[in-house]
Amino acid sequence: MFGARIVIADSDHGFRKKLKDILIHAGYLVVGEAEDGRGALKAVYQTEPDLIIMDAMLPGAEGLDIVGIIEDHRVAPVILLTASQDLQFLDEVRTSWIFAYLVKPLSEAHLLPAIEIAIANFRKIIKLEEENKKLKQALEVRKLVEKAKGLLMEAKGLSEQEAYKHLQKLSMDNCVPIFRVARQIINHFSKKLQ
Repeated sequence: MFGARIVIADSDHGFRKKLKDILIHAGYLVVGEAEDGRGALKAVYQTEPDLIIMDAMLPGAEGLDIVGIIEDHRVAPVILLTASQDLQFLDEVRTSWIFAYLVKPLSEAHLLPAIEIAIANFRKIIKLEEENKKLKQALEVRKLVEKAKGLLMEAKGLSEQEAYKHLQKLSMDNCVPIFRVARQIINHFSKKLQ
């Protein structure tokens, strides 16, 4: 994933320059830099990076609020940088959108694998979330179809297979997805009961 687009957010200009040099030398593109929380969010939303490398104590950022905003929008994974290994802070990090936690000073040997793993894991999570969404939608369709089949079986004395065939025929005849036909049937029967 070399060539990945990265935003760096750290208040120390000298550190940002050094980090940018390491990243560029390794074949990454630094598409944005920021020295505070607001600037970090602006850079992230303007550039839509593949990764964000951010200092934990970024000025203008309340704890992990910036990370939370990035997580809400699923923009990119975050590698958090810290000056020390604060175990209490580490507990807070575990439940956030942090894909790696590195202690300064950084070594290239630790940074580069962390970047690759963070990007790969982020992509896996996004793919799993998309699959999960599709499965939930398929389950909802299945529930609607099952309910409509049950109503047809009861009202018209059809077998389960006959009820399903009836739904399919209505779907094909009207060029409407089967879940819409099922919803119409459910609505029709619920109106009759009122």
